[in-house]
Amino acid sequence: MAHDLVILGPHTAAHPGSGAATQSADAPLPVPQAAIQALAPQSALDMAKGVARVRDVTDTPALRSAIGALAQQYGVDVSIVDSQRRLTDFKLVAMDMDSTLITIECIDEIADYCGLKAEVSAITEAAMRGEIKDFNESLTRRVALLKGLDASALEKVYEERLQLSPGAESMLRGVQALGIRTLLVSGGFTFFTDRLKPRLNLDVTRANTLEIVDGKLTGRVLGEIVNAEVKARTVAEVAAQFGATPAQAIVMGDGSNDLQMMAIAGLSVAFRAKPVVREKASVAFNHAGLDGLLSLFRKD
Repeated sequence: MAHDLVILGPHTAAHPGSGAATQSADAPLPVPQAAIQALAPQSALDMAKGVARVRDVTDTPALRSAIGALAQQYGVDVSIVDSQRRLTDFKLVAMDMDSTLITIECIDEIADYCGLKAEVSAITEAAMRGEIKDFNESLTRRVALLKGLDASALEKVYEERLQLSPGAESMLRGVQALGIRTLLVSGGFTFFTDRLKPRLNLDVTRANTLEIVDGKLTGRVLGEIVNAEVKARTVAEVAAQFGATPAQAIVMGDGSNDLQMMAIAGLSVAFRAKPVVREKASVAFNHAGLDGLLSLFRKD
């Protein structure tokens, strides 16, 4: 199988600290051309702003070691992809929400309004690292701490703290222009996915529903909890709904509860992810924005 080596430069938000969803273009690639060419001297090299492609390389342990060193030295993302594959081969892009499509963990920010952010964040981090194996238990424990909180806190989180991840809008516009359908599947909450769906023109969303009675959170989740198994099942079901198989899906995530849906996908993208996720993903974006997806595959 022929492979391309793709180097993606860093992506930065145009308005850090604001709620704006506008992002800047990718920064210039901070790697000297000679250092890239040295990875595969006999291969053709294409250079553009923020991205380099070395065509038709041989995937070897030595090359993997070299690109790992280059990525660390220059703060870039380096991926090896099938040179025959095109983005249009895929029919669905499925995304996690918290810390993937958006920069925050919504439940942690909600908890901040009742002075419990540290306690809730600790459980969130342990769950995302895979240290708490039962996601249902971790979510139930966290939501229980929110009992009695005024539901207006959810709106404050959405309006004041929720920001899209770098490259999110341009990635979505790019895949939607190609006719690729989109799914937001989250262990977070419908309050946020329901608002992001029309804002980003998403096809399908699925998340957990917080119970609210008399304007207050009860500390309970209604219905089936969207855990790792449910996420994977949802990806398969939505792919089938659009006439596709999971192998024709791209899945983007950051935490251990994304691993099952990433495992069934044709391409998995670890975005600013925990080590266990980066190790198992097809590609990892530690520096590039989500729109790095648009540059992974050849257009010719």
